[in-house]
Amino acid sequence: MTMSGEYGRSCPFGEDSFSRLPSQSNIYGLASCGGPEVPELLVATLKGKVICFKYQDLRQKIRPVARELQFTYIPVDAEIVSIDTFSKSLPKRGLVVGITFIKDSGDKASPFLNIYCDYEPGSEYNLDSVAQSCLNLELQFTPFQLYHAEIQDGDKQETVFLLSGNDQQIHLYKENEGLHQFEEQPVENLFPELKDLPSNVLWMDVYNLPSSTRRITAYGCQSGYVSLSHVDQGSQVVLQSWTIQQDGPISRVLVFCLASCCMREEARSSMLEASDREHQPQDFNLLVTSTIELSVVYRNVLKRGLQEQLPLPESDQYDCVLCALVTDVDFDGVQEILLGTYGQELLCYKYWNLAGLPQGATDPKALRQSSGEFQLLWKRSFPSPLLSMAYLDLTCDGLCELVVVSLKGMHILQHSLAQAAQCVLQRLTRKVARLGKRGSTPELLKSTKEEKGAAEAHAEKKQEE
Repeated sequence: MTMSGEYGRSCPFGEDSFSRLPSQSNIYGLASCGGPEVPELLVATLKGKVICFKYQDLRQKIRPVARELQFTYIPVDAEIVSIDTFSKSLPKRGLVVGITFIKDSGDKASPFLNIYCDYEPGSEYNLDSVAQSCLNLELQFTPFQLYHAEIQDGDKQETVFLLSGNDQQIHLYKENEGLHQFEEQPVENLFPELKDLPSNVLWMDVYNLPSSTRRITAYGCQSGYVSLSHVDQGSQVVLQSWTIQQDGPISRVLVFCLASCCMREEARSSMLEASDREHQPQDFNLLVTSTIELSVVYRNVLKRGLQEQLPLPESDQYDCVLCALVTDVDFDGVQEILLGTYGQELLCYKYWNLAGLPQGATDPKALRQSSGEFQLLWKRSFPSPLLSMAYLDLTCDGLCELVVVSLKGMHILQHSLAQAAQCVLQRLTRKVARLGKRGSTPELLKSTKEEKGAAEAHAEKKQEE
């Protein structure tokens, strides 16, 4: 692989492992399982197989392990279209896996949705047990994206499946606790913004606003139509809605904040003024990627709708964008945008102000201003087209891995331990400085310095391994 970086930056990831798949996957073929134990990945392949991937402690070393999971009621000639998983909303327990596939029945293709969930106490998160407990639903449409969303249903939280298809509809599946199964319900009962769609939806995203009963819902269509809605879940009223028409099919929509979780925590710990804390979480943005046009970000959508558009330069130069991810990969408190293309390139974009400086955690107010732009920070080449991505801590060491599924298999990329250790030392130094200014006790300062020394030693040990 080759690496290159604009503005003196290079890709901060190194490849830890590569797993070849029995057949190719697609843009809907990756899901992560967040149970109480080690995180696992599920990769669905077109020829009906689901591969489970995780890291295990083997011979006192953490090693990647891939194995096939035997999900029931998936015929050998089936073609898997999409897969998704979620853990049930508390206080309920259990892992739910959804798989859509098309069975070749000779004269016609028969689409199905299988929902797997084990209600046996002690087996709720065991993937092998879950894979044997199936609800098989025949569909009357060709399925596309299978997506889960958490909703406020009366006085309790529920997680439901949303499934788009070629019938210009989004179908909702909700658990019936009494019957221990999932049932289709009218989508407008819980998602009024998803009724009367103008085209087939290729991708949707639901973002629940923190400390609120409101949400932002976005979807992109095969026709290039993009919709964004601000909804109050309590009254099921669409408070605001915006639409725009683009020229080509929409491959991905993502609602996000530029400030990462750690930045918001740091802002609170730095005791921002009340007015700043009030407006801090209102900077919501919409990423829209297209198969033929430049990818764009619509800034501060709750205040400006789809009026302020910032392009992602060169995002149309590597064939179509098939997948996208928004996360903080350089640990500065501001999230970067990662795009995966059919042209075998991984592109990373960062928000910069007009002075040419990156916006970081030291300047949280600037993230809400409209005087910046996105610039290509670095790019990395792969040997085949990129289909899907995920960013999660597979090794349980506190550092997330970047998972990239390509046409030929799955790549696991890891951060440089030296760069991560340097970031930890800088954060601890700032913490010591703040504690000193506030007149903290010598014991607290000593404890923080001990943490700093432990971080250095841990990084050196990991580097040796």
